[in-house]
Amino acid sequence: MAVPKRKVSRARRDKRRSNVWKLDAPTLVKCPQCGELKVPHRVCGSCGYYNGKEVIKKEA
Repeated sequence: MAVPKRKVSRARRDKRRSNVWKLDAPTLVKCPQCGELKVPHRVCGSCGYYNGKEVIKKEA
């Protein structure tokens, strides 16, 4: 079985794990119906449209 020959230092170990903690800003696109920013492939929260069709009834 593979066994490490030397101890991996905390700095080396944590460098390898550092990419897990990165935060990404969410991708936003303009809604073609109302122009508000929304998450792609989701119903628009302000107008209720998705793919050119009204999915949720919203009052203006």
